[in-house]
Amino acid sequence: MNYILILGATSDMAYATAREFAQRGWGLLLAARNEKQLAVLKNDLQTRYNVPVHTLVFEAADFGSHADFYSRLPHQPEVTALFFGYLGEQEKAQADWEEAKRIIDANYTGAVSILNLVANDYEQKKKGCIIGVSSVAGERGRKSNYLYGSAKAGLTAYLSGLRNRLTAAGVHVVTVKPGFVATRMTEHLKLPKPLTASPEQVGKAIFKAYIKKTNVLWVLPVWQLIMQNIRMIPEAVFKKMNL
Repeated sequence: MNYILILGATSDMAYATAREFAQRGWGLLLAARNEKQLAVLKNDLQTRYNVPVHTLVFEAADFGSHADFYSRLPHQPEVTALFFGYLGEQEKAQADWEEAKRIIDANYTGAVSILNLVANDYEQKKKGCIIGVSSVAGERGRKSNYLYGSAKAGLTAYLSGLRNRLTAAGVHVVTVKPGFVATRMTEHLKLPKPLTASPEQVGKAIFKAYIKKTNVLWVLPVWQLIMQNIRMIPEAVFKKMNL
């Protein structure tokens, strides 16, 4: 049986992705820091799909625990999907280093720490797939969320580098750019419906991208066009915009 390791498994997008793999007979390794939520997910997914589901405590910012975490997995995953992240508060982070650090660690440093281990393992085995959820916010820095955006920009570049490195070993890396998604993390925001995906859309798109070995997945293709246009705005103009 094939297994997928889902890091940040309690997020809405992660749950939707877990369902896509589980309904096709994949075993699940669900990792997150909230044990109670993991237990609820395990019961739900096992009941729905009758597949083995293992839950594991994982803390993205506890870098020193990552090697032991990965070495103790009950099954070796053929796919590792990374969903964890933290939107944070831009204004608070500008004045509070702890908030800024939390944003950086949750969205970039923690991802690099665990994915370095996964990448080395897959490269040695010459097989596997890494799926990393980044963000369109990383396409260009905006004053409203440039700390979050800069961390996601780093993650996007990191995943691109992994893909370049691991292709020769037969390991594929998918970078996911969902755009707006209607989740618990964004429920306080007023999101435009035509530009907002559901977690279910994300999950289906991710499984399809895994099968097709897509390099960069824009869940809603309109976002690729939007961000291309935003990147083309001259810096002299862009810096004066209220974004």
